[in-house]
Amino acid sequence: MKSVSSFQSIIFAVVFLLSTAPCLQAQTPAPNYSGYDNPVIEGMSPDPSVCRVGDDYYLVTSTFEYFPGVPVYHSKDLIHWRLIGHSLSRQSQLPLIRLTRNGGIWAATIRYHNGTFYVVTTNKSEGHGNFFVHTKDPAGEWSEPIELDQGGIDPSLLFDDDGKVYLTTGGAPGCPARICQSEIDIKTGKRLSDIKPLWSGTGGSSPEGPHLYKLNGYYYLMIAEGGTEYGHGVTIARSRSPWGPFEANPRNPILTHRNFKASPIQGTGHADLIQAHDGSWWSVFHGFRPVTRMAHHLGRETCLAPVTWSEDGWPIINGSGTITPHMDVTTLPQQLSSETATRDEFAQPKLSLPWNFVRNVDSTHWSLAERAGWLRLKGAPTTLDDAEAPPVFVGRRQQYHESEITTQIDFRPARANEVAGLALRMNDRHHYEFGIRRAADGGRELYLRYAIGSNRSIAATKTIKDGLVRLRIRSYPELYRFSYAVGEQPFQDLGGVETRYLASEVADGFNGVFV
Repeated sequence: MKSVSSFQSIIFAVVFLLSTAPCLQAQTPAPNYSGYDNPVIEGMSPDPSVCRVGDDYYLVTSTFEYFPGVPVYHSKDLIHWRLIGHSLSRQSQLPLIRLTRNGGIWAATIRYHNGTFYVVTTNKSEGHGNFFVHTKDPAGEWSEPIELDQGGIDPSLLFDDDGKVYLTTGGAPGCPARICQSEIDIKTGKRLSDIKPLWSGTGGSSPEGPHLYKLNGYYYLMIAEGGTEYGHGVTIARSRSPWGPFEANPRNPILTHRNFKASPIQGTGHADLIQAHDGSWWSVFHGFRPVTRMAHHLGRETCLAPVTWSEDGWPIINGSGTITPHMDVTTLPQQLSSETATRDEFAQPKLSLPWNFVRNVDSTHWSLAERAGWLRLKGAPTTLDDAEAPPVFVGRRQQYHESEITTQIDFRPARANEVAGLALRMNDRHHYEFGIRRAADGGRELYLRYAIGSNRSIAATKTIKDGLVRLRIRSYPELYRFSYAVGEQPFQDLGGVETRYLASEVADGFNGVFV
């Protein structure tokens, strides 16, 4: 397949805002210390982990089958985050080969020690497991992976006062507990101890996402329980030794919305703790926002809540273990980052940071240099339906329930099965395609195709003349609308479809929609 399509620009606009920033999470400007809105990072940003260097904060999230992997965000106030890079930006760091559904990069942890940043994570793909990378500059290049010989998922690191480094994971082969640990050599990744059982939680399903902290003579072990769904939550235990035995907090869970069904934010869990530079404590964690009953499609998003400590030394998240969309609490001095344009003209030598591929796309299938001011995509036999081979897809997270996405495309298919356009992708079995293909008479036609599980349906077609075509998707909480314009003609509607068929509850996925 040798079809070539060129995209001149991609425009992202949030309907209810005058402007938004692809790399800056939009927050309403407000006086210092005045509260904030959850989520603080919108769109797919699950399993957040955070570290601090002085008054600078760095945060990472999971990316599953998307490349590059593990985005790195920076903030001065824990509220306004700016994407500054990825810790896994080379295929040698992140081979995404023969993935199972929801495979790829699972939960990552970021830590800082003696001038070096570390990100430890799991690659759930054939022949791979837990590893870490490191760097002096979190916005720059990260090292090649250092593999760890401890299995399990969701690895985390604790750099102890005595120089020892502990690797804590959700499970490990042969370990009788659900949370396991070993001491490692941080230079080589080799184990310096046996893998030992720590704790299996409080009885909730799927104990995972462990983080070990040392504070006031105690080792605190915080984990997620309840599965990454509506029953999600966070529990914590402590011990005088990093090896236990661990005493559970009598007031567990310290975070959950399982009994807060009225909240527009559900599934809160998988948390990390951070002490701010002013001495206050905070927790980052994920939650999701259903738009109808049991249907969310933006994915799990990063949220923030203040933490206090009880008289007997246990953390309390936001007083009640629940959060609200608007948090009327005292914050760090809020600092808005400079905004970036909502229009990408593809005029730079590299793709801007928000863009992603599905798995490891061959670099010969796309170019920013062959036609100045255009993103050129070159067709391949793979499609969005393929579960293993990467499709020629360049996308970014859908971050807002109400938004508008527009592109201009130059494409004339020469043969049947040559297609190009926009797509809304949850996974290989659930996605919507809106593009141009070859018509039966040899001309061009627009098509709107739905992939919902095993069902594939062409919902609408429209014959179009030669010339540049603008494609537009307008998103609403429960609906997508698709429209087009040829040349300078006004936009015409082609159809619409519900968002719920891309929801995690329908599509059986951990991701959010990419467009």
